[in-house]
Amino acid sequence: MSYIHFDKTQLINLNYSLEKEIIRSNRSGCYTSTTIIGCNTRKYHGLLVAPQPQIDGQLHVLLSNVHETIAQKDAVFNLGITKYPGNYYPRGHKYLEDFDSEPIPKLTYRVGGVLLEKEIILDSTADRVMIKYTLLEALIPTKIRVSPFLAFRGYHTLSKANTYVNKKIKKIKNGVQFKLYDSYDALSLQVSKDNVFVPVPDWFYNIEYIREIERGYDYQEDLYVPGYFEFDMEKGESVILSAGLKEADPQKLQASFEKEISRRIPRDNFENCLKNSAGQFISRRGGETRVIAGYPWFGWWGRDTFIALPGLTLTMGDSQTFLEVMDSMSKDLKGALFPNVGSGVMTNMNSIDAPLWYFWALQQYVLFTGDKETIVSRYLEKCKGIIEGFKKGTAFNIHVKENGLLCGGEEGIALTWMDAVTKDGPVTPRMGCPVEINALWYNALCFYHELTGDAAIRALADKVGESFLEVFWSDKKGYLADVVDEDEKDWSIRPNMVFATSLPYSPLSNDQKDQVLEVVKSNLFTNRGLRTLAPSDPRYKGYYKGDQYERDNAYHQGTAWPWLLGHFAEGYLKLHGKQGKKLVENMISSFDGVMTQYGIGTIAEIYDGDPPHRPKGSISQAWSVGELLRMKYLINNL
Repeated sequence: MSYIHFDKTQLINLNYSLEKEIIRSNRSGCYTSTTIIGCNTRKYHGLLVAPQPQIDGQLHVLLSNVHETIAQKDAVFNLGITKYPGNYYPRGHKYLEDFDSEPIPKLTYRVGGVLLEKEIILDSTADRVMIKYTLLEALIPTKIRVSPFLAFRGYHTLSKANTYVNKKIKKIKNGVQFKLYDSYDALSLQVSKDNVFVPVPDWFYNIEYIREIERGYDYQEDLYVPGYFEFDMEKGESVILSAGLKEADPQKLQASFEKEISRRIPRDNFENCLKNSAGQFISRRGGETRVIAGYPWFGWWGRDTFIALPGLTLTMGDSQTFLEVMDSMSKDLKGALFPNVGSGVMTNMNSIDAPLWYFWALQQYVLFTGDKETIVSRYLEKCKGIIEGFKKGTAFNIHVKENGLLCGGEEGIALTWMDAVTKDGPVTPRMGCPVEINALWYNALCFYHELTGDAAIRALADKVGESFLEVFWSDKKGYLADVVDEDEKDWSIRPNMVFATSLPYSPLSNDQKDQVLEVVKSNLFTNRGLRTLAPSDPRYKGYYKGDQYERDNAYHQGTAWPWLLGHFAEGYLKLHGKQGKKLVENMISSFDGVMTQYGIGTIAEIYDGDPPHRPKGSISQAWSVGELLRMKYLINNL
């Protein structure tokens, strides 16, 4: 039995199996995602979700799903499953015997004397998904029919039946090609053996996505099914269905499939799952290398990229990918700011900390490789521009005060990583001088001085360090204020103070760091992440649930974030060394159990602040995975 495995009793229980989702991406920016039984529960699910740069630069669901039918004599058995109002139809999950993820998702169906295996894999370099069917057992002649469900819509939207859809079928080698709307790329569906495509064009109405119902969004869509492929199969035979944005050579599909299998990192243990997941966040397209912040609905984000990148690349010795991403990101620097959201029409620049995490990511490169020369030659001017930009002042009232501290903020704008905004405005506006911003600012100045020896920057760093202690630290409370705005100090117990214990340069003494870590450990620590607010605070929300308004109000008011554990662990190990190893090892190993929850083989974006700390948000988050890998590296290299 493999590391990640589900049996029949688990698969046929919809309450259990519909909570388990798979996500697989490739290096060209595509992904495939559904539940372990193949029933889509989100509008973001789809077998081929690919960029359409000619439309909007966003991802689009082209092939939503396929339904297979086994036909023998006069008997037919439909293996698909879809949610409609009031029921699931067909209920093909009842034929499932087994789900295995090693090395790729594999479903095994048993219908009478037929045993059929289905494997799904993305081409690592092309916009194409391949589905391999293997007939393991069959007592009599068997036909397989495969019906494609087409969406052709943005992944944030839903498809509706219409009269202007292009129903034209273009025949290509061993398959057919569809282009439902003129602005889209054509979708080529091909089979590795001779087959017949039977045109039976129809709309399937009111398909429901139960996760969208829970999230308070529109949840019904209509999908277009143009017909079905039919082909004979013999016992022991394998047949591949390819769905891609370019025509494939059907005779080479078997070889392509096997080549892709050989490229996969085994998912045979917890660490390999993390490594496999890490690679899926890296996207190379149009001459750029980017980090996708999370699946299924995030694009690439500046802040998330710099925080996640060292764990996703350097921990595995991949300094080349690290530099490729930093080069791509460096092109986006505008003055002192990087894009917070950097995806097509959604691009915005409201992130005060992304430029400061840029310095930290570069520091990590030096720590892992010892190579300062590359940083100086490729990125020093960018670093200088950020510092000078902040000193001069930039958008969103971001500026350096007389005491050297970095402040910012405007009404209605959230500049820090606690950036949830509702109809009422930012949930945690944090206007003024946030603690982690100034810990990062001090660290950035010290690192720049390390690279250049600039005396003026050293003097500024010293001033920031003195002001940091004077403004944020309380001997009486034994921890740091979260935000200081003029004479007002917010003493909410939040995890933002933890960065002053973990960053390479910190103005805190070891005794102060120890006090901060104890406050964080006592109030915010869970085995799934650090809570964003202490449970004793009246604003605390222990569960992330409800519609978008409710969820956004809980996002940074108690919800636990795994990525924060990386900096808690680093700060703890700096103080306690090998004596702190056991605690951090336990933190890491506690995530072993989540490999079969929610996003299979990966780590979620967030978890409820209250037990049992259920996974929420995106099913696979870059900085969650990256920081766990970095924690493992820290332990292994104590």
